[in-house]
Amino acid sequence: MTDEATMTLTEHLAELRIRIIRAALAVAIGMIAIIIFYDQVLDFLRQPYVDLCLSKQEEFCPPDDELLNALTATEGFSTRMRVGMYGGIIVALPVILWQIWRFVVPALEAKEKKYAIPFVLSSVLLFGAGAVMAYYAVGRALDFLIGWSGNDVNAVFSVSSYVGLVGLMMFAFGIGFLLPVLVVFLQLVGVVTPRQLLGAWRYAIVGIFCLAAVITPSGDPPTLLLLAGPMIGLYFLAAGIGWIVGRGRRRAQA
Repeated sequence: MTDEATMTLTEHLAELRIRIIRAALAVAIGMIAIIIFYDQVLDFLRQPYVDLCLSKQEEFCPPDDELLNALTATEGFSTRMRVGMYGGIIVALPVILWQIWRFVVPALEAKEKKYAIPFVLSSVLLFGAGAVMAYYAVGRALDFLIGWSGNDVNAVFSVSSYVGLVGLMMFAFGIGFLLPVLVVFLQLVGVVTPRQLLGAWRYAIVGIFCLAAVITPSGDPPTLLLLAGPMIGLYFLAAGIGWIVGRGRRRAQA
């Protein structure tokens, strides 16, 4: 390798390090903010289970069973750190996406760099929409899972397991809802075309169901359907957006 090529690689690695450091600092600041307001965040996360208990008979959820339990001396501290980490990543998501985009931009053409702001905004909005849907789907998942545990089983949740379930569901739904961003990006750089996406719709639906089954933390069929259904709709929406953008490019070239 020549000195110029070695220097280019060094600069590339230095740029990657800077982007990672900035993203990590954003996550750390968000984590500190979430830990400060931990009690309010925990009440917010616990609300779906409380609503489920209030909507059921006393036999399903006896009084005071909607309280979460710390089964070990260290569980409270570890849960606070986990909530802080999950919340920090969500709060810092715009910064993380912006750093990813700024790292990828040098490899793109000038006409593709103008999609930076739409990429970040659409990613944040879609991730937020997925997280909101997961939050309201938690009660349905718990209803299904508790109902299958048996009549002689009293459901008592530890704070770490419950927070982990809610956090993973919100993260999984958020990642699943980012599918159209990836599909549109692949169309913009010419990897796939809308015709190819629409032609492979059967394989896409099967793949989406398999992906939803893998990333759904609870593993129950209702939650899987709640995730796979919007992902299928977003897949076709992304193909339509790619077709509209491609038609505009062809007109501009003509």
